[in-house]
Amino acid sequence: MGKEEKIMMTLEKFEEASEKVKEVVLSTNLIYSEYFSDKTGNKVYFKPENMQYTGAYKVRGAYYKISTLTDEERKKGLITASAGNHAQGVAYAAKIYGVPATIVMPTTTPLIKVNRTKGYGARVILYGNVYDESCQYALKLAKEQGLTFVHPFNDETVATGQGTIAMEIFKELPTVDIILVPIGGGGLAAGVSTLVKLLNPKIKVIGVEPSGASCMKASIEAGKVVTLPGVDTIADGTAVKTPGDVVFPYIQKNVDEIIAVDDQELIVNFLDIMENHKMLVENSGLLTVAALSHLGCKKKKVVSILSGGNMDIITLSSVVQHGLIQRGRVFTVSILLPDRPGELEKVAGVLAQMQGNVIRLEHNQFVSINRNAEVELRITLEAFGQEHKKDIIESLRKKGYAPREESPTGIY
Repeated sequence: MGKEEKIMMTLEKFEEASEKVKEVVLSTNLIYSEYFSDKTGNKVYFKPENMQYTGAYKVRGAYYKISTLTDEERKKGLITASAGNHAQGVAYAAKIYGVPATIVMPTTTPLIKVNRTKGYGARVILYGNVYDESCQYALKLAKEQGLTFVHPFNDETVATGQGTIAMEIFKELPTVDIILVPIGGGGLAAGVSTLVKLLNPKIKVIGVEPSGASCMKASIEAGKVVTLPGVDTIADGTAVKTPGDVVFPYIQKNVDEIIAVDDQELIVNFLDIMENHKMLVENSGLLTVAALSHLGCKKKKVVSILSGGNMDIITLSSVVQHGLIQRGRVFTVSILLPDRPGELEKVAGVLAQMQGNVIRLEHNQFVSINRNAEVELRITLEAFGQEHKKDIIESLRKKGYAPREESPTGIY
């Protein structure tokens, strides 16, 4: 435990936490988004927690929790399980307090999160394919080695620290109508929603989960905490099978609605954020951005919490590539043409006339037994968008090439 047997999420505790986290958090003032405001018909603001020193909001809860521990509890050493962002928060806070920290992370954790956690001086153990498996192992180690476990979300003190985000939002934009908050295990949503309702019950709080890991939505619908059979999402920071039972009642009471969004929506919004705000936001942080198009309201002041920005280069390049494909900016067509001199030049002429930029050509002479009859030409192109892509395909069709569209793979 800590200095108290049980720390409830009261206004007094939120105020105390807000003062305490000022020692470690950077100022993340709201950013008005003209692009998303025009797109949705609401006044959209971002709370850019991706700009924190550790790259995510998690340092708030970790630091506040560790500050409430006794000296004896801290000296035992800290341990936690995390998909990455809480890991960095605990490691950073532990470094400030001068105490050792062990972090158990899923084997699928992005490399940048692993390396940054190690960079703060923590011992990292990779175990399990998802957070839930890592957590069970961390609890086992805590018991065996007498370490103090700092839960990433299922803890009222941690959730209180995360809820300080709402205090800052309210001070900067007291007339906010809707706050969108991502949900993994539920700590952030519990803290934010509880403080929001204490400050102004009229403000609507909407939680957002990935469709492939919507454990909280399933639990709310069931009226009790349920465990998903598995998770499947690119939003690794919210890939949780079982939400926290401690924070669940707070979410039941204070979160007005939960939206689940598909991974494909995250990919498109990643490009929108990069192009229009020049910000790197990880997939879990994009949940609330994707949810903007699901609100079904107009002329409301909406704050979208961007929870983190820790994304490794391989994931980033993959998301960009798939985003370009979705937008029609990159595509592949397969055409059959006679295997004789000059045919490739004719195709190139059509593409040049349509201003299609060729990225890759694959000329397969063995698609047919009769090479003289036909060979396959696979062309990967850049276009200006979906309409331009359609025009290019139609031009090839008019020349008799009958193009078949394929999904390009790999990085070009």
